[in-house]
Amino acid sequence: MSRTLARLEELYAIGATRIGGSPEEDAAHRLAARWLAEAGLEVSVDRAGNLFGRRGEAEVWVGSHLDSVRDGGRFDGALGVVAAIEVAERLDLPLAVVAFRDEERGCAGSRACVADGRVPRAFLELHVEQGPLLERAGAPLGIVTALYGQACGEVSFVGRADHAGTTPMGQRDDSLVAAAEFVLRVRQAARGGTVATVGRLELEPGVSNVVPARVTVTVDARAASSSELDALVAAIGFEPSLRVEPVWMSGPPLAALRAAAPGAPELPSGAGHDAGILAAAGVPAGMLFVRSLNGGASHSPAELSSESDVEVALDTFASALARIAG
Repeated sequence: MSRTLARLEELYAIGATRIGGSPEEDAAHRLAARWLAEAGLEVSVDRAGNLFGRRGEAEVWVGSHLDSVRDGGRFDGALGVVAAIEVAERLDLPLAVVAFRDEERGCAGSRACVADGRVPRAFLELHVEQGPLLERAGAPLGIVTALYGQACGEVSFVGRADHAGTTPMGQRDDSLVAAAEFVLRVRQAARGGTVATVGRLELEPGVSNVVPARVTVTVDARAASSSELDALVAAIGFEPSLRVEPVWMSGPPLAALRAAAPGAPELPSGAGHDAGILAAAGVPAGMLFVRSLNGGASHSPAELSSESDVEVALDTFASALARIAG
């Protein structure tokens, strides 16, 4: 087993669940700090808890995150941090390896860097694809061109609570029936590469023998362009409480990845990443995807990328980083 995969196993042994701000995320950062020091980098932590390993006047940052969703996988986020440390050891160049805090719940760490005005000249992030496209294409790597925009919100349906056994079907005002029709509309509205999800339902009173009086559902709608996102929100028919515009990878980082991986498929990312937060703030950013196996399983213990794909990614990533940090 390569050192990269061995380190991923060490992180996973801390816990498959490393929620932002948890003792498990703290432990993962302490372990990564030790690796950074062993790599000869100057280790520091900022006010948001982001971990840095610097060499020289570090205007180029490279890294990802160490937190995870509940019962997550070995690769999501963690691969990007471990790979950054590995590449930093190969290249005697001024750079900063960064492990951002709490990416999974809204990229808190990278947002804090932007809010404080501490943004680099360029940023590179290595990440598993978290989807099946590269596996289907038979390609070990992919170059990210853009990150989907996202519109999120809640929709409530109000009916009337009635006894489940004594109320005739024709006299019921069942809020869950209305919510179910809405869930189908959400699914039908997503077309042509857009995606939309109802991920949570809350029923009141939420007992088995009462017709639901109120149901609240969440909506997560995503698209590669602002116009597509507008159309998707309109087709669903809801008012988002949160909207994030699509962002594009650009500048020297994107050019360096294209030069380091000629012919690699280019694709947008439907998931959010720290690279998107920095790119939205005007930082030239690039992302390299590593093929996800097991049908693109992610946010799951089934998450998998092969050792050979990871090694190809490390070589490619080192080549790209040398082009922009050299």
